[in-house]
Amino acid sequence: MAMPQLYGRTKSVTKRSKKYLEEALYVRLFKEGSSEVSVRQQLNQFLKSSKRVFKWEVGDTIKKLRSRNLYYPAVKLSETMSSRGMNKTVSDQAIHLDLVAKTRGIPAAENYFIDLPETSKNLRTYGALLNCYCKELMTEEAEALIEKMKELNLGLSSMSYNSLMTLYTKVGQPERIPAIIQEMKAANVMPDSYTYNVWMRALAAVNDISGVERVIEEMKRDVRVAANWTTYSNLASIYVDAGYFDKAEKALKELEKINANKDLFAFQFLITLYGRTGKLLEVYRIWRSLRLAFPKTANISYLNMIQVLVNLKDVPGAEKCFREWESGCSTYDIRVANVIIGAYAKEGLVDKAEELKERARRRGAKPNSKTWEIFCDYYLKNGDVKLGVDCIANAVSAGRGNGQKWVPSPVIVGSLMAHFEQQKDVDGAEDLIEILKKAVDDVAVEVFESLIRTYAAAGRKSQLMRRRLKMENVEVSDDCQKLLEAICVE
Repeated sequence: MAMPQLYGRTKSVTKRSKKYLEEALYVRLFKEGSSEVSVRQQLNQFLKSSKRVFKWEVGDTIKKLRSRNLYYPAVKLSETMSSRGMNKTVSDQAIHLDLVAKTRGIPAAENYFIDLPETSKNLRTYGALLNCYCKELMTEEAEALIEKMKELNLGLSSMSYNSLMTLYTKVGQPERIPAIIQEMKAANVMPDSYTYNVWMRALAAVNDISGVERVIEEMKRDVRVAANWTTYSNLASIYVDAGYFDKAEKALKELEKINANKDLFAFQFLITLYGRTGKLLEVYRIWRSLRLAFPKTANISYLNMIQVLVNLKDVPGAEKCFREWESGCSTYDIRVANVIIGAYAKEGLVDKAEELKERARRRGAKPNSKTWEIFCDYYLKNGDVKLGVDCIANAVSAGRGNGQKWVPSPVIVGSLMAHFEQQKDVDGAEDLIEILKKAVDDVAVEVFESLIRTYAAAGRKSQLMRRRLKMENVEVSDDCQKLLEAICVE
């Protein structure tokens, strides 16, 4: 019997101490929570300790980190263990390539691929690089790479074709997918359930509903592939989008039959899709089933249910569900509160929205960019520009939860600048531009042109305007150049 590989030496799992077994690597990394900061701290402590660990444990931990989108800790663990002597299989190298792409970008992933030994450049690593290109919507690179894979006779799998078809879907070229299906069949590459689902979506995108139904029938005849709940949630969603609510309900009933294992995501799709068909009683029925299957119901499930109820205009039901969540949640999730805040704002109940925002803050949930965006929309629709701009400033300051910046829509910025221009409010326009500079690297030329018109309308002068435009690398229109002559008087 082969012994598991341990960094430093080989050791049987049965000989590990009880303490060692209780402190599996992934348990150690997540014992302070699943935030990236805490996981990184625990990982650094583990790496500094030089404790030995089994290779399968490293692979299992990297898998868990990837499933939680913790790519930086995953790539660090992978690299450190490799430097300590872990022999990577080709599958490990393919996973590492994907991690490098996610953490350092495509060029770094390409360099890693180039530096691999020739014996490692097979379908797995080529497929990993192809998948990276497809995820980044790099169509030309993906097509060139798949042609190279064909030249090398690597024997393309359904996964490779699936990546390419997903790319075409995302770049708005679903009409190319049927040809890919035919190519697969000609090459005797058998479709899997993902292939059928992408194919269905492609046909739905070109309004070929009868084609979607033919794909479902073909899938049923394919004894290798069993239709899963994803298939029927896809089909139901397609029918809802097309307005075939009766057919959608039949697909949802099939989904319910298949969901014998009580998958959480299947429940959530059922709630969402019954909601989209307008079946409020069915939404509540599935919610009761979800709660029975998952007594400790996750925040994300409450978020989904409350959003569906709000969409169905059942605000009292949404409030009741929210109070249930609020009374028992261990972590106060601002996203859940935002749904009710948004419902109140839409109803014009801004005082109730403000009170809930403050209650969330007292429970440790700071308003995020979405919270401020809700209030911004309300105040601007009700003509309170000052409070609307204040909300934009707060949203920019809060940023997005994934570390990215929040940027107000061009429509909102354009309407605000037009307002300042009409009101001859130079200071208001300048304040908005200062806020925008915190969110974007380059303020749009249209914003500066509106600023120039505002200065001209107000009769304000600015000796520095030309210098500002030059520093911002902004080229304004001929009409604005003429206005600058009047504005920039010494």
